[in-house]
Amino acid sequence: MAGTVTRDPLPAAGGGRQGAPLIVTEDAGLLDDLLRLCAAAGATPEVHHGVPEPRAGWEAAPLVLVGDDAARRVRGAPRRRGVVLVGRDQDDPGVWRRAVEIGADHVLMLPDGEQWLVDRIADVAEGVGRPALTVGVIGGRGGAGASTLACALAVTSAREGLRTLLVDADPLGGGLDVVLGGETAEGLRWPAFAASRGRVGGGALEESLPELHALRVLSWDRGDCVAVPPQAVRAVLAAARRGGGAVVVDLPRRVDDGVAEVLAQLDLGLLVVPAELRAVAAAGRVASAVGMVLRDLRVAVRGPYAPGLDDREVARLLGLPLAGDVPVEPALQRPHGAGQPPGVSGRGPLARFCKEFWERALVEARAA
Repeated sequence: MAGTVTRDPLPAAGGGRQGAPLIVTEDAGLLDDLLRLCAAAGATPEVHHGVPEPRAGWEAAPLVLVGDDAARRVRGAPRRRGVVLVGRDQDDPGVWRRAVEIGADHVLMLPDGEQWLVDRIADVAEGVGRPALTVGVIGGRGGAGASTLACALAVTSAREGLRTLLVDADPLGGGLDVVLGGETAEGLRWPAFAASRGRVGGGALEESLPELHALRVLSWDRGDCVAVPPQAVRAVLAAARRGGGAVVVDLPRRVDDGVAEVLAQLDLGLLVVPAELRAVAAAGRVASAVGMVLRDLRVAVRGPYAPGLDDREVARLLGLPLAGDVPVEPALQRPHGAGQPPGVSGRGPLARFCKEFWERALVEARAA
């Protein structure tokens, strides 16, 4: 059980504290549980029996976990935010009075509130800032060039200095690590995360993935596993987003439970549509399915253009905002892996398209 104490908010000391969580308790059993939860969240706490001396330690800790046994001993401590009163007795009505006396934000009872507390501690350990701008790329039909554009966007983002993750959400696409020339690179692929539940550490996720062209890549291997449970997809993508920067997701054209989890976490989607009528008709069906989950879907039109069509007409036919015209570069017509990955040189019309896209998207994200 976790509850919130309603009180007037107090300013955070120092405008955003950094450091280890602080545990205040003399209850050995409770301390063991709190240390176990901190370890699960990837944090190493400081432990005291009362308010630490000097009291700056109390004020500077990003999160304070006060055992119910220690509530009386911290009653005179300076009021601050981020204090959680932790106990075990679900039926003790006095716990709320003690929480108010010490200025706690939350009252938490173990074991029911363990997952909530692990998430809160992990937020402290990783730092909580603006989540990554998360962009999904999906083809309006087969062979539309969605994977090429997804890779080019990710490579461009990394080249511009953003922390970047490229996520391959299409298990039947052959693997984006191949597109980037890193199929033999060391690191985990999707099947390793199939058993993930609850929260995945953002830093641990990033460090476990292959690093290619200054970005991290979560791709599929060439094994038999072609599905990851939706809850694992949700946990992994949430971890990817917590680190900030940019996350680019290459999406399949079908919408199953796992893809729906991805769509729910996207900030915007790009529907790549070749400029010919049959592709527009196919893209309309994809847009209808994706639009049931994703609110901000835009069309990126790829030439050459059929007679009577231009990028604005394609967008009008689909009823979607126009993200722009995706240039076709002759070098990209070679099979994936036969040359440089898309956008890696930083030159050419595709690289310019990607750079301009990020400039606009980041401005929109900051204004939101």
